[in-house]
Parts: sequence; C-alpha cells; structure tokens
Amino acid sequence: MISRIRSRYQSGVSLIELMVAMVLGLIVAGGIVTVFISTASSNRVQTQLAHLQEEGRFAITRITQDLSLANGQYCTNTGGTARLQANGTYLDGLRAPTIYSKSFSTALSSSDLTTKFGVGSYPAVPAAPYSLPSFFSMRGYDCGLTACTPVDPNASAASIPAMGKTVGSRVPGSSVLTVRYVDSSSGWTIGSSSTITSSSAASGSTITSINLVQAAGTNEPAVSTFQNGDLAMLADCSGSQVFSVTVSGGVLTPNASDNLGTPTAQTPQSAPKLFDFNHDYVTVTYYLQVVDNGNGQTTGALVRQVNGNDATKNGTRDQLVRGIERLDFSYGVEDANGNTGYLTAAQVDAATNCPPSEPSPVTTLGCMWRAVKSIQVNILMDGQVPLNTLTADELKYSYTPESPTVTGLQPPTAHTIKPSDQGFVDPLIRREFNTVVSVRNFNP
Repeated sequence: MISRIRSRYQSGVSLIELMVAMVLGLIVAGGIVTVFISTASSNRVQTQLAHLQEEGRFAITRITQDLSLANGQYCTNTGGTARLQANGTYLDGLRAPTIYSKSFSTALSSSDLTTKFGVGSYPAVPAAPYSLPSFFSMRGYDCGLTACTPVDPNASAASIPAMGKTVGSRVPGSSVLTVRYVDSSSGWTIGSSSTITSSSAASGSTITSINLVQAAGTNEPAVSTFQNGDLAMLADCSGSQVFSVTVSGGVLTPNASDNLGTPTAQTPQSAPKLFDFNHDYVTVTYYLQVVDNGNGQTTGALVRQVNGNDATKNGTRDQLVRGIERLDFSYGVEDANGNTGYLTAAQVDAATNCPPSEPSPVTTLGCMWRAVKSIQVNILMDGQVPLNTLTADELKYSYTPESPTVTGLQPPTAHTIKPSDQGFVDPLIRREFNTVVSVRNFNP
C-alpha cells in the first residue's frame, strides 16, 4: 500500500504540460528578444542622430567662419584715413585693392578657382591700374547632376575634381563656392623696423623701395619667406595696392617691367602693413567629395581647400566632415536701387544693376558679387551607417533648396536629386542644416 502511494507521487509531468511550458517559455523569450532588438535599433538611431547633430553644427560653424570674412581687406573694421573731397567733406575711401601688377591674374588664378580675364564675356587684362574686380573676391557655382552654372568650375582650374560617383570625384548635385580675404594676422608692420623709401614725402609720391625687417618680439614672418616672383600688397586701414617687385636681401623694389605704372605712397597712412600677396591673400573653396564609406558604399565629405592645395602658398586640402550629401548656397544682394533678395550664383554673375561707387571699374559683368551682403547655406547630412530597420516615415526628409518643387517630408526617391543619383544608399537617417551668414565686408 505504501509502495503504491509513493509511486503515484513520484510520477513526472505529462507531455502536454511540457509543451505548454515550452510554448510559454518561447513566448517570454520572444518578447525579450523583440524588446532587445527594438531597444538596440532605437539606440543606434539615437546615437547616429547625436553624431549627425554634432557634425552638422561643426560643418555650419566652419563654413560660417570663412564666408563671413569674404572680401575682407586689412583693417576694414576701422574708419581708415578720411580724405577731403571737392565738396569740402571728408570721406573714407573704398577698400578694393588697386592692382598694378601685370602678373596679378596669373598669381591669383593659380591659387584656385577664379574667372580669368579675357574668357567669355569677361574683359581682357586692363592696360592701366584698376581696382580688384568683384568676381575675384567671391564666386559661386550651382551644380546639378551633370553641369554647373554660371560655368563649370573645372573650366577655371583643375584644382578640384570633376563630378562623378567614384571615390575622389566631386559629389554630383553639390555646389561650389570660392571666397578670398586677407590674412591680417600675417605681414610686416611698416614703421620702426620695416620702412618705405619713396621719391618724396608727399602723398602720391612713387615708391622706390621697401626694406623688410622682422620686428623683434612679434609673430611677423621671416623676411626670407618673401620670395622673388611673389607680389607685394601694401595696405593700410584705407586701402591697398598690389604690385610686382624684385627681392634682394629683404629689399623689395617695384618691378617697372611687370607693373601698370608705379605704385604710390599714401600720406598719411593708418597702420600700414606689407603682405606677401601670394601667401597672405587667402583663397578658400568649399565643395563635397565622394569618399569610401566601407562595405562597397560611399558618402560625401565636406572639403575645405586653401590656396589650391599648393604647399608653396601655404595651401591645404582638408576633409572636415563626412556624411554630407548636398551643399547649396544662395546669395542675399542689394542692388543699385536698394532692393534686396536672394539670387542663385548664375543670377548674381549675370546681373549688372550693381551698387555704385566702385573705383576704377573694369566691367559691369560680375559686379553683383560685391553686392552680396549675406549667404544662405544649406547642407544635407546622413548617418553614414545604413539602418535597414528604419520605417518609411523615418526615411523621409526635407531639403529647402528643392522647395516648392518638393514640399514637406518626402522619401529619398521623391526628391529632385536622389541619393541613388549620387551613388549613395537610401536606408539612412538624413537631416538638413542651414544658416544665414552675414558678409561683414560689404564695402569693397
């Protein structure tokens, strides 16, 4: 009897009970796995968004720093030396450099993208001293998938790659912008150390020589950095002039055979400095380049190119941020009638209703570039790492330059320039960043 009772209590679970337990276990495990996958996917999205936000802000900040300096001349934050006018008033002059050197266009065009004299509707090299044309200080190029306007930037110089989907090419559908400004932190101060010798002490007297001396206790460059063949840029807070010189032992002598006339000394001068134009007149170009993103995929990188990447001119080419697919600029201008508005690069380049008072104008073509008072910057960034778990809504994004053709949040395939047109994959987080940059140096 006791034996039969023990046998009954020691019997195992039934097959049905085992199956029920296994099903319940699988349900619980499946729920845990689902939660884990969902959490991991959400974590990847949030991590990418955090990186994307950080890198987008950095890209906008770096671009802003250069664009705000566009057309910047030495000491332009002061009133300069006012001069008596015929009507009895004192006015500060415009600060566009006066160009004497016949080699100017060659020196500048070899730095990076530029518009050459005598190309298309642009004028031939002037035969007399002239003020720096507006289109040398700033010029943009709006690019679609196959061509750019107003011209192909590669037609101006071969310093940036042509558009294409392969690694090293320029990203199709991304704009290009070149700006120039004086590096005021460089140069030699004219005064107790470096001196100017002129034909007389009077204003307008011709410069016969400039003796460069590195001032003790300063960050002035070594005199030896000014090489034969470099152009001299003599500037004060009221203006500047660029002329060819010969160099011997730190003494710069105007080269009559390569100048359109003879540069003159200004009296009085306000904090005069001498710059090596080839190095200190900085040329900065922004564009997007296709880079390898691993696993057979590519993405775009924001490139900042200085002085045509020419090491002899302190040139560099740096990839600042990866994951940028689109780059566009629009230009806020004020015309001769005081009207303001945002124009494309082609519209700015073709406009002739420019503000008055340009000294010694060479041409009206391209004159609107000096009327640019602000620049709107738009960039489209992606998360770089594909996320195949993104929902249809999470894939949608907007890009302002496409409005009103494409409105609101749209999937990649609905945009004017699709990621696939550029060689990029669709399942990526994308966000737009934009800003408006005030161009401080409106006075040419």
